[in-house]
Amino acid sequence: MATNSYRINEKQSTRGSIFSRLEKLVRIDAAFAHGLPVKYLPHILFVTAIGIFYIGNNHYAEKNIRKIDRLKEQVEDLRADYTTLKADYMYASKQSEVAKNVKKLGITESLQPPEKIVIKK
Repeated sequence: MATNSYRINEKQSTRGSIFSRLEKLVRIDAAFAHGLPVKYLPHILFVTAIGIFYIGNNHYAEKNIRKIDRLKEQVEDLRADYTTLKADYMYASKQSEVAKNVKKLGITESLQPPEKIVIKK
């Protein structure tokens, strides 16, 4: 009985992956050949801190934009409610509507015009 053996595809072995090509191009292992380059550490930490600050600032700005959009929707809803209630109030406060509503209570509208009261000193 034959044993299973791993066979390398000839097309893959000559071509190489994108990561092996990138590694050959960049040659980052040459920078670490003599150990960790400590002289670049402050620059790396500074760029890392700026990157973290940039990401945090972006998240904060997007959160504020979502909050502003939500508040704009609420303002539009409240404005529509205000307009509706104002129109209803204006209609209900007309003289004819008030007279019709108080007629049920037995109060009638006066037919005489109001008289001016003058007090002499």
